[in-house]
Amino acid sequence: MATATCTAYSGVLEVTGERVGQRVLLERVGFLARLSQDLTGSLVASRWDEDFLDVLAAGLDARGEVLPSKGWMAWRRLGWTEKVTAPAGVYVSDRVRRGALEYAARTLRLALHRRTIVAAILGTWPTDPRRRTETEWTALRAALPAPVSGAEIRNRTRQIRAFVAEHGQLPAGLCTLEDPPQVAPLVLLAAMDRQQVTLDRIDAATARLRVKLALCAAPATGRQWAWHVLDVRLPATVDTGAVLHTPTLRPTRTGRIAVDLPHSKPAPVLKATGHTVGVGFDWGVNTLLTGTLGRLTGRGTAQRVVTDGHPLIFDGTGISAKLHRLRGLREHLAAKRDACQALADGLGSPHLGGGEHAGRAQVLAIEHARVCARIRHLNGALAWAAARWAVDQALALGAWVIYLEDLATLEARGHRKGNARLSGQVRGAVAQAIRHLAAKAGIVVVTVPARGTSAICPSCLSQLTHHPAPGRLTERGWKWAHCDRCGLSLDRDHASARRIVSRGLLAQRHTALDRATGIRAIRTTVEGTVAVVRRPKKTTRRLRRQRHAEQAPPHPRRPHTTPGKGHPTPSRPSSQGRRNVPRAAATSAQGLISGPQTSRRMPEARTVPATSPITGTMVQRPAGHDTQTPAAVQPVPGHEVPTPDQPEEETLLPIGRRRRLSHRICRQRTRNAERTGFHHVHATEVHPLTPRFGPHQGDRTRPRRARKARNTQANTEF
Repeated sequence: MATATCTAYSGVLEVTGERVGQRVLLERVGFLARLSQDLTGSLVASRWDEDFLDVLAAGLDARGEVLPSKGWMAWRRLGWTEKVTAPAGVYVSDRVRRGALEYAARTLRLALHRRTIVAAILGTWPTDPRRRTETEWTALRAALPAPVSGAEIRNRTRQIRAFVAEHGQLPAGLCTLEDPPQVAPLVLLAAMDRQQVTLDRIDAATARLRVKLALCAAPATGRQWAWHVLDVRLPATVDTGAVLHTPTLRPTRTGRIAVDLPHSKPAPVLKATGHTVGVGFDWGVNTLLTGTLGRLTGRGTAQRVVTDGHPLIFDGTGISAKLHRLRGLREHLAAKRDACQALADGLGSPHLGGGEHAGRAQVLAIEHARVCARIRHLNGALAWAAARWAVDQALALGAWVIYLEDLATLEARGHRKGNARLSGQVRGAVAQAIRHLAAKAGIVVVTVPARGTSAICPSCLSQLTHHPAPGRLTERGWKWAHCDRCGLSLDRDHASARRIVSRGLLAQRHTALDRATGIRAIRTTVEGTVAVVRRPKKTTRRLRRQRHAEQAPPHPRRPHTTPGKGHPTPSRPSSQGRRNVPRAAATSAQGLISGPQTSRRMPEARTVPATSPITGTMVQRPAGHDTQTPAAVQPVPGHEVPTPDQPEEETLLPIGRRRRLSHRICRQRTRNAERTGFHHVHATEVHPLTPRFGPHQGDRTRPRRARKARNTQANTEF
């Protein structure tokens, strides 16, 4: 199930065939949306009480029968219909009343989740709300429902603390702590029947929506309601075989009629056990996702997980920096808006400055809303891009299960800034998008416990130490993980990904399904080591050489020797003159060969300082490679700056006589010198693995050479 946001630009009156433009259509949809908002707001306010919420939370009517899932039917079953009254002189059909009842029931049912969290926090209110003890945390977790994150607990605790600071006592419940929820102007057409709305699919890219709209703001009779036909253009995400459901109409602030169109498609049955190949992803900070491939080998107590050691990285640092800047701008605009509004309220309406400050506050509020919308758009784009990349990696690697960390046990601490908090904002959206895309592809997504994934070594299960970089193991840091016992030196997120895929594959039989949310989770921790092995080398090498030969451009037909060159290069010794000379004669004649002979590919001068194999200390650097003196910062060649092979006097010539560089060279040098911009995302490329190269489900899909090697060796390779 998914929802596609479409746009209705115009319509047609079904009776007369008159074309209705976007402005008039937006006005008529707004009439119905505001009428629905008024009815829903009065319904929610009338039932915002702890007693009514208790009845709704019980899920039973007066006869003890289970309430239906449809909100408007449950509302009428409970007998709460006396408050559904339209404004005086306005005619409203029963179908419009159904939509208002459905909207009110959904709003109150959403409040039940917040009410459960607030009741659990009030029942286990700590002695010091700023810092709970271990016993208090245990009691709170036992009272809370399962999928509650630490950030939600912290936010509700702060809300209650603010109430206590203002009123001097704890609130009795959610209805005392909060005012009735606000409802938006929208029309839920899902609760209405064919006498109010119909939906048909014309072709693969068009859907026809028939809806009865009011012709004025306060229709007095049924004749002031008319059928409108709207042709909605479907996006490419809606498949041809998808089933369309009744949409929701929303007039936006930008003057657009948004049509939220749900569509469904049968998904394959997913199994959570019996997997031998899986992909585990870790929530990083500098990198949004870091994953690795794992394979379960052995049977019984001899089961273990092996991996190829290749990391899968989705780096969204550029977008995170953009989000961080927009977040600071949003807070700055909010502070200025509140200051201007406070000045306007203090001066009052008769004062001339009050109107000026009120106008500034209104402009700042509009700009603040635009920045918030931009942040939401970037968060959504980043989340879906990361989810699409993760699912593509799993499909290419032949894995039918994806293991993620449980977000309920993850929380960005106060000492981590910037990317940590920003990545925490999109983690929930990324997890939801991965589940949606994986279900369409037939891949199951399972969450595993996150505690200890980055603190324990995946190779020997010893305690890890964290450092800034692999060359700074004496300093304390965060990015790099090092094990003193087995010598593992690995990126922290990569090591955590190995632990995640190991916990998932070894504890498959403990997978539990939450039927309310549809989330599969493993809450039992099964520890096991992860070994790094290699894939079959000969088959891989042959395929790689064949692919390179097919993709490489043909070599030009030219002589092997350079024209006009009659002598060898003086920087390397000539072998042409001693081709027929014995080795001993050449050695006695030159007197230069002493010790073992080196390969011709070895460079004759090192470009970096070498280390002595005996003492382990730095030795003298070659001449001409001074790395102690910092390099001078110079402008980039190509923009009125001479190139290295261009004399300085050439820049003094007139512009028409200078040697002009091409636009491609200028852009290339600019990119090499200045890697700026916030929308750069770096991710591991998706490389599909053929049956000859990669994880295999059985011996039949393996090549003959790989099957023979497996029969002769004790260890399994993949």
